Amino acid sequence: MPDKPSGVEGFPMRSWKISLVLINENDGSEMPATIFEKATYKLHPTFGDRETQVIKKPPFKISEEGWGEFDMRIIVSAIDKGGDHELSHDLNFQQERYEAEHKITFKNPKPNLLEKLKESGPVGAGGEENGVKSKRGDESAKKRKKSEKGVDMEKLAESLQRLGEEDLLQVVEMVHNNKTSDTYTKNDVEQGEFHVDLYTLPDSLVRMLWDFCVEKLGS
Repeated sequence: MPDKPSGVEGFPMRSWKISLVLINENDGSEMPATIFEKATYKLHPTFGDRETQVIKKPPFKISEEGWGEFDMRIIVSAIDKGGDHELSHDLNFQQERYEAEHKITFKNPKPNLLEKLKESGPVGAGGEENGVKSKRGDESAKKRKKSEKGVDMEKLAESLQRLGEEDLLQVVEMVHNNKTSDTYTKNDVEQGEFHVDLYTLPDSLVRMLWDFCVEKLGS
């Protein structure tokens, strides 16, 4: 943008755009990113009231202008309560046009999201394909493993639902402080809900939650 000075010597004003697409694993073609319901762009603080921008329709494109390069955060929110996923994008002007590929893994996607994922490539039942990690094959084994340690997972789930609000806040804190990279949690701020897959918790945390429920509710 030669006709619009940036105010910073040596750094010309530039116009740039960013959009999000899916890559079809079968033929490498681009597809609309319909697995997301919105994308939240976190730009540099110097953008002022445009620092945070929420786009709710594919291709989730934003158009801006500026002179500086920076790392931005892009939070994509999946449909069917598939959770929020953060991408880090390096905005630079080394090339006229460039692409960055990011891989997102969904744990236990619900049916609608799963169908959308299948449109961009195969979704395996026993491995990690198309960003989806299927756990159906080892679910029963995982349940057996938990029961062998003397914890009734169904009873634990029922007990957690009977806890009062203050006790539940302690449970959330325990999960956050003791979870592992395999633990699936989702904090739905808008609905005021906290979701956790008990079968993805480490054994020590399962025992901790069980003892906490026994202490609060009795055996």
